[in-house]
Amino acid sequence: MAKTMQFDLVSPERRLTSVQAIEVQIPAAEGYMTAMPDHSPTITTLRPGVLRVRSNEGTVEFAVTGGFAEITPEGTSVLAERALPVAEVTAEVMDGFIAEAQAAADRAAPEARAEAELLVSDYRALRVAVGV
Repeated sequence: MAKTMQFDLVSPERRLTSVQAIEVQIPAAEGYMTAMPDHSPTITTLRPGVLRVRSNEGTVEFAVTGGFAEITPEGTSVLAERALPVAEVTAEVMDGFIAEAQAAADRAAPEARAEAELLVSDYRALRVAVGV
């Protein structure tokens, strides 16, 4: 049996999972990263993407829209702005996320427009990644 760490994923609405994980792939602002037992302490922000949790029971995927992750040698905690099991993501949900991001990009000041447009692109990529 592989070494495990405590993993918790919560959003403002609910606790999505609390499990002993082998590894967690995180859509971090700097790119995808993998947290494993004995990982160096790290705190990172999230961008929209698919968070994958591998445990002895299998792999579970969640769509996250942002937030942050705290990684320690003993475990990883993700506090997501919004998170859903990938199986619960619908085209309507993704259309709403994309529309919100596009509206924010349209309102963004010129110096913040590039970052806002990148967020729209991240949501479009998330839609493709979850297959809706």
